[in-house]
Amino acid sequence: MFDLRHQVLRTDVSGMPLEWVNYQDAVKLYHLGQVAYSCGSLLYRVRGGINARSGRRSRIDVSSIIATHGNNHALAKARGRYVPPLNNPALFKRDGHLCLYCGERFLVRDLSRDHVTPISRNGADVWTNVVTACRRCNNHKAGRSPEEAGMELLAVPFTPTHAEYIYLQGKRVLADQMEFLKAHFPRSSPIHERLKL
Repeated sequence: MFDLRHQVLRTDVSGMPLEWVNYQDAVKLYHLGQVAYSCGSLLYRVRGGINARSGRRSRIDVSSIIATHGNNHALAKARGRYVPPLNNPALFKRDGHLCLYCGERFLVRDLSRDHVTPISRNGADVWTNVVTACRRCNNHKAGRSPEEAGMELLAVPFTPTHAEYIYLQGKRVLADQMEFLKAHFPRSSPIHERLKL
């Protein structure tokens, strides 16, 4: 029995990660002939109806990574300027669910978004000005800079690349999908280190 909660990583034909799709959308892409090739492990085996002429039952095997046809020149051009949307789940995953002030790991419900330069001081709500903080540290820092609050920032906030953001959006990333995505992360990406924790 297959676990229907697993997501399929969709890429373009050059292998650049594009998005996560559910098994229904993946089956549709296979059926429409949009899948150029697939790799990774077998995630789903979907059986269809029986062909009246041949008497054979249709079947689609869905792999964990599928490359799809299509013109992605615009996406490739924009990728260098790409800034992913900022949201708390992706931010917390970017920072490894660690409070970047006290260094402790917390459950999502105990984390918050902290603005390094507070909004009240013209700080922006952008990736390079936000970090994950536990509620206690965020309350202690309040509307001050880390220096004014006597708190040390443990890591420099950064904007994820497109491939990093695809990883951050994944819900149950499988080992083969993770290896594929990591190959697209910049060598200097802090996510490499955070994945080892």
